[in-house]
Amino acid sequence: MNILITGAAGNLGSHLARFLMGRTHELRLLIHRKNLPFDVSAFPNVSVYRADLEDPRTLSESCRGVDCVVHFAGLLFAPRPEKFLPRTNVEYVRNIVAASLGAHVRKFILISFPHVEGDSSPEKPARGLLDGNPTSVHATTRLAAEKHLYEACKGKEMVPVSLRAGMIYGRGVLMIEAARWLLKHRLLAVWREPTWNHLLALPDFLTCVKAAIENENISGIYNLADDQPLTLQEFLDAVAVHWGFRKPWRCPKWSFYATAWCCEVFATIFRTVSPLTRDFITIGMASSVADTTRMKKELLSKLAYPSLKEGLVLL
Repeated sequence: MNILITGAAGNLGSHLARFLMGRTHELRLLIHRKNLPFDVSAFPNVSVYRADLEDPRTLSESCRGVDCVVHFAGLLFAPRPEKFLPRTNVEYVRNIVAASLGAHVRKFILISFPHVEGDSSPEKPARGLLDGNPTSVHATTRLAAEKHLYEACKGKEMVPVSLRAGMIYGRGVLMIEAARWLLKHRLLAVWREPTWNHLLALPDFLTCVKAAIENENISGIYNLADDQPLTLQEFLDAVAVHWGFRKPWRCPKWSFYATAWCCEVFATIFRTVSPLTRDFITIGMASSVADTTRMKKELLSKLAYPSLKEGLVLL
């Protein structure tokens, strides 16, 4: 099978690429400006394509002859995401979907997250629907991208798939490593109000994506998460203890928006990345718990790491 991974130089995209490199699939790794964080010269089944998702003319060649596209590419750490996310989360998807349809790709997998359905909880989990009303720009634009994918594939041969993954954790996952650094330096804080969070260990995530690629009968929306949702506060406290650090500070909500605003202003003036944005705080404060029934039936019936208790060994 010929597989194209967009955003292959990014954090999760590079993890999937390395996971699949030693297998029998032919891999095409799509990058833009950033180079791959690993060497592929020893893998004859791997080729690297450089293209710009903003320019549809650069995408045709990379999609030609591909059986399945897995779309990760996007932009996170930049100020004022309300200005760029409609472009990077929606228009980029429109362009790669159009190129995939033109190349007669058989399956398109969009990596998403349960937050697109809005707030959810153990009593009312996300069900894998398209009628959500999320509050963050990030979730709103990702939902718009999902809707476009399904609309574009109506009556076409290409099968649309959304994998809505919970918070992925494991060694080398960007947000987890950032939390580790902040905890080490006593800089990590979290708001006091409990926020539900549904985790997924990195190996289980990669196994689910592999199953979605290889299984011919996969289509539609799948929530990916483990068996035991917990609060963000519980998660951060647990990993702090596991790493031998003090638990994160508790601070009022307004302080996080104030800090994010400062980050965005600095990044705008000095043209740097913004490690924190107000929209990132908004999506972070949204509780998210997912119904994983379809995942268990069609992708991964038994998780290697069913809860954080088992998954702490990955950290």
